Amino acid sequence: MDGALATVTLTRPDALNAQTPSTWAALRAIGDTLADPVRVVILRGEGRSFSAGMDRRMFTLEGVPGEESVARLATLPEPELLAAIESFQLGFRWLRRGELVTIAAVQGHAIGAGFQLALACDLRIVADDVKFAMRETSLGLVPDLTGTHPLVRLVGLSRALEVCATGRFIGAAEAVAWGLANTAVPRDELDDAARDLAAAVLSAPASAVSALKPLLGAAQDNDLEAQLDLERRTQAGLLVAMAAALKGAGG
Repeated sequence: MDGALATVTLTRPDALNAQTPSTWAALRAIGDTLADPVRVVILRGEGRSFSAGMDRRMFTLEGVPGEESVARLATLPEPELLAAIESFQLGFRWLRRGELVTIAAVQGHAIGAGFQLALACDLRIVADDVKFAMRETSLGLVPDLTGTHPLVRLVGLSRALEVCATGRFIGAAEAVAWGLANTAVPRDELDDAARDLAAAVLSAPASAVSALKPLLGAAQDNDLEAQLDLERRTQAGLLVAMAAALKGAGG
């Protein structure tokens, strides 16, 4: 952590940063403990891939040592199974908190849970070697780690259905064209590009940025009149706060 900027790194490069329930618990713990002065979070993966998705050993009877296997989860009573999935989702949900701007720096494979983790962030910078894919249906499952909501909003229902039903790969150029990524850069420039974007966000007053994110988010559902009203109310609050600060500075 560096003042207002925090960097979260997936550190299983030998396994292409494959995820397990322990990964999601660790992410949730980070979200639970993150506090002021952090305003921007960069999420990245160590090694040649961002995250190849869920550790495939989860789908074997043996599972991953010390982890819940899919076979074990499937035996739980429905309320416990639903609660377990909800707990996994909490490792992703904090990345959408209104007071934070979250940036995914994505290289190599971002598959399944890896794709959904990138989608959980507000902004995505990708390397030119990125390969997004949603492969859950090939396993007889659906995406359930918070990824369906942002995917449909970013690319629309038709494209989201195609992506999820076919599991095909999406490269850097297509990701940018579809709005899945803000920009694509050469692989060796990815970390610098993410830090430059973080610095640009941090250059604006925290009050304005924290008000902007929920304002823009509401625009996706509000009709025009409701959004204009929210603009007025948001701006009025900022102006009142600004006047109070000026008055306080003037003694």
